[in-house]
Amino acid sequence: MFSKKVVLVFILMVGLSSSAYAQNTFTKMASEQPTLVQEGKAKKWCPVCGMNLKMFYKTSHTAKLKDGKNRQYCSMRCLAVDSHEHNISLSSIQVVDVNSEKLIDANKAFYVFNSKIKGTMAKVSKLAFASEDEANAFAKKYGGEVTDFKTAFAKANASLEKDIAMVQMKKEKKMYPMGKKIFEKKCQNNIDPMAYKEINQLKSAIASDDKLCKPLNEKQLQAVALYLWEVKRVKESKDGVEKVVDKDEKCPVCGMFTYKYPKWVAQIFYKNGKKEQHYSFDGVKDLMKFYFDANAWGNYEDAKKENIEHIVVTDYYSQKAIDGAKAFYVMGSDVTGPMGDELIPFEKETDAKTFLHDHHGKSIVTFDKITKEDVFKLDK
Repeated sequence: MFSKKVVLVFILMVGLSSSAYAQNTFTKMASEQPTLVQEGKAKKWCPVCGMNLKMFYKTSHTAKLKDGKNRQYCSMRCLAVDSHEHNISLSSIQVVDVNSEKLIDANKAFYVFNSKIKGTMAKVSKLAFASEDEANAFAKKYGGEVTDFKTAFAKANASLEKDIAMVQMKKEKKMYPMGKKIFEKKCQNNIDPMAYKEINQLKSAIASDDKLCKPLNEKQLQAVALYLWEVKRVKESKDGVEKVVDKDEKCPVCGMFTYKYPKWVAQIFYKNGKKEQHYSFDGVKDLMKFYFDANAWGNYEDAKKENIEHIVVTDYYSQKAIDGAKAFYVMGSDVTGPMGDELIPFEKETDAKTFLHDHHGKSIVTFDKITKEDVFKLDK
């Protein structure tokens, strides 16, 4: 049997060991009440992704829009997304200093890029410090490169496409199914996500009104909000749009099998009386060539513009079928499709702006503004 003294020493050693481990464990969560610059009940959550700002406070950034309103993001990644939509002045950006947890001028901060700490909404972390010495000390402990805001932000923009794809994959695999299950079990089925302008407003409504959902913890709340905002809301806005591609379908313009290029599939659906049919293309460019003059590519007397029921294109980021007539298209980018230069489609204008910036696009156009001349210029 161990003496009481030996047991006591053992307990103390375990306690000291646990304490030392805790001191070496980094958390992004605010240690006290965080500084939140947004207004209203939705201020606790990121307006881009809905993440809880207190939980990801040490990667939080703020910005001031041209109308004077303050925005606060869980990460540099969400700031990058929002900067394209709102044309944010980078001189207005503030960031949370990891050590003091106070907001500081991001342009004067020292960032530790790509440390061992997991990124927020991105693969690579970007953590800010008020002094270079503090940043170097953190990098010595956790790894990473010390740099400035301009460089870190440029790298965040460069990796935005991959980060969005990575996060989307995780949401589709885990968060959407979880959110759907919780929503159906604990919430009213008449919640209308279309009634809110941003996801943090939707979260705020659910959190503050027990008539919408039974009490939810933060993880459950985020899952439900994501399901409603990115699945149910998108589905409702699409009015049932979907791609239907058979393996024997060939693009009537170039002759390639379209099923081989799911990332680029575009389709026109026609209805003449009771007769319904569609044609599939390996990109928006060929779809538009056919749209402007179907008979230039063969005997397609049935493919008249007045008989078009709807047009479907593939959103570049989400890879989902979207309404082509309502999409935003980036022209003149450095991304090419199966037939070379393409019109790159997006459901959201914000995504189109992000892509335009990242891939040196020349312009963003809506479907009704695309001209025959624009389309054929892409082949030159």
